[in-house]
Amino acid sequence: MFYGEVEGTGFEVLDSRFEACFAGHVRVERLWTGSRWAEGPAWFAAGRYLVFSDIPNDRMMRFDETDGSVSVFRAPAMNSNGNTVDAMGRLVSCEHRGRRVTRTEVDGSVTVLADQWKGRRFNSPNDAVVKSDGSIWFTDPDYGIMSDYEGEKAVGEIGACNVYRIDPVTRAVDAVATDFVKPNGIAFSPDESVLYVADTGGSHVAGGPRHIRKLAVKANGKALGKSSVFAECTAGLFDGFRTDTEGRVWTSTGDGVHCYLPDGTLIGKVRIPELVANVEFGGPRRNRLFICGTTSLYSVFLTVSGAR
Repeated sequence: MFYGEVEGTGFEVLDSRFEACFAGHVRVERLWTGSRWAEGPAWFAAGRYLVFSDIPNDRMMRFDETDGSVSVFRAPAMNSNGNTVDAMGRLVSCEHRGRRVTRTEVDGSVTVLADQWKGRRFNSPNDAVVKSDGSIWFTDPDYGIMSDYEGEKAVGEIGACNVYRIDPVTRAVDAVATDFVKPNGIAFSPDESVLYVADTGGSHVAGGPRHIRKLAVKANGKALGKSSVFAECTAGLFDGFRTDTEGRVWTSTGDGVHCYLPDGTLIGKVRIPELVANVEFGGPRRNRLFICGTTSLYSVFLTVSGAR
């Protein structure tokens, strides 16, 4: 049994169970470089393309899998951060500068889904996930209003950094978690019984959290129950992440992508030579992991597929 870094591939095996997730001859590819802070990758299966944010440059980029080209998808882009796709194939975006969550319709128009809670503007929505019932769950730390680099400097109106849910019918906004320091990445387990949320409070608070929390989704599917720490980051901070069909969590970190089993065991890493902000499963079989490094977009083919 081999443990340690697989030479030349970028894979580091910490537990033998990680070996089933990749083929030994596969290599990490750098697809494009030229961003200041690449984030928020979202895969559009019908067009075989990936949209991702370049936050400080106030633009969204588009990688076309059919020919490998990269072009500007939208600019300006309200310093968009996290992106995802709903069941109808529409782009859902978290905007730092707009301090809102929006949806891009099929005709290209933009609909504001939510921009305030209890009459007060959000801080700077960061990342979002769409549940199977159509509800949108998103995080709202204050990174986008702390300076003019990734948004516009402003004083927060809510006085806290929360996790919210947008109702799919009424668009009512509810705070589903109010005890985070800086909630960041967000994703459901494949069966949607668990919501994972990263807390990157350690970025600006001494001794602050550097972990992913695991929150039970209540039977009604609209609220959260018991919460516990799922994993502590061993390299920098967790940011964005995704789950695969077997419930493993693939998360960004300071030295690449870390893979965790559903019980919180770290089984391996995909080494990337830049700080990683977010990941996304794509490709026709959803077995291609797209990785947003600081300045570049990477990808690697796996033998597992992302949860839909």
